[in-house]
Amino acid sequence: MARSLASLICKRFTAFPASGSTASGSFYQGILNLSTTVPNDPDTHDDFKPTSKTENSGLSLKDIVEKDVKENPVMIYMKGVPELPRCGFSALAIKVLKEHNVPIGARNILEDLELKSAVKAFSHWPTFPQIFINGEFVGGSDIILNMHQTGELKEKLKETAEKKQ
Repeated sequence: MARSLASLICKRFTAFPASGSTASGSFYQGILNLSTTVPNDPDTHDDFKPTSKTENSGLSLKDIVEKDVKENPVMIYMKGVPELPRCGFSALAIKVLKEHNVPIGARNILEDLELKSAVKAFSHWPTFPQIFINGEFVGGSDIILNMHQTGELKEKLKETAEKKQ
């Protein structure tokens, strides 16, 4: 019975046309193919189209990253926000940094893919989260965790507090 039910379900999925259609949610060879592109549908209202928050600031993305890193003693580019990380590595980095009670500047790279690329180019590092302390690129969650365990992070953040005074 279970085998015939599974067979029936598979037949239903493969019964959809297997054309090269890229429409959102189309079935392609029995597998759901979700599109991440925004359709050029004239009925789609501008309020619902994705926008870049940095687009109208008058600064280049490189300038924004430089300003972030310069103005925030601890700056993290992460997936999500400190209150609601969207990946385990970002959550780990935030948890470790919060152990030291330091103010954290943060940007959600999931909101602006161009910013994500600009941060990668700035640090010459491909993965996220990316943490900067005192304007210096330190690394990701693994580096921060290791520095925390060895006491090196405490010393680095102590330098941050001293520079503020």
